[in-house]
Amino acid sequence: MTTKFDELLEQFHAYLASVDDALVREAVARIGWDMPARDLEPYALGCLRHLERSADLAPIAAKPLLQLLARQRNDLHWGQTYGESDFGKDFIDNYGWLEIFGTRGHFANDEVAAGLLILGPWIVYPDHHHVAEEIYIPLTGGTEWRMGEGGFRAREAGEVVHHASNVNHAMRTGKEPLLALYIWRGGPLAQKSTVTGTATQGQS
Repeated sequence: MTTKFDELLEQFHAYLASVDDALVREAVARIGWDMPARDLEPYALGCLRHLERSADLAPIAAKPLLQLLARQRNDLHWGQTYGESDFGKDFIDNYGWLEIFGTRGHFANDEVAAGLLILGPWIVYPDHHHVAEEIYIPLTGGTEWRMGEGGFRAREAGEVVHHASNVNHAMRTGKEPLLALYIWRGGPLAQKSTVTGTATQGQS
């Protein structure tokens, strides 16, 4: 079945194929890219207001993907794992993800889930962990990332961030939003993370 999101899947694949990293190459090679489409109702979120700025900040290689994402934003089914009672209204108004493929995505895949995460400026995504291994590629720079017992450190756009199974990790944005590509594999693909930190927002 041909869908209006086929090009989005193709651009997502093309960007991943351009990333010069052994872990990403191995992950991309193991994905069966001929996936059946899933019919999902459009669902928009407040965090989509950060898409244009994210596209401006992204590396050249990611711009075709993000420009297409911006054009299709209101036709896509965006999601949130948490609610206002978890982290507060400011977080929820500036957070969301799009699963392009997986058990809940626009394309069905029971082995691996992948998509894009958005966080607005001055947001803390607190320490959390999950069974699935996670590969992140931030497409905007300036966000600080923490893993395990280490401290926060800034990651550049295009840098690969790897979280092994059940390893705690956190992110905090500064004056710019975060738009990051993610791949989940090797665990429950729709599992809600176990949160061990606190979302303390603010311009720190």
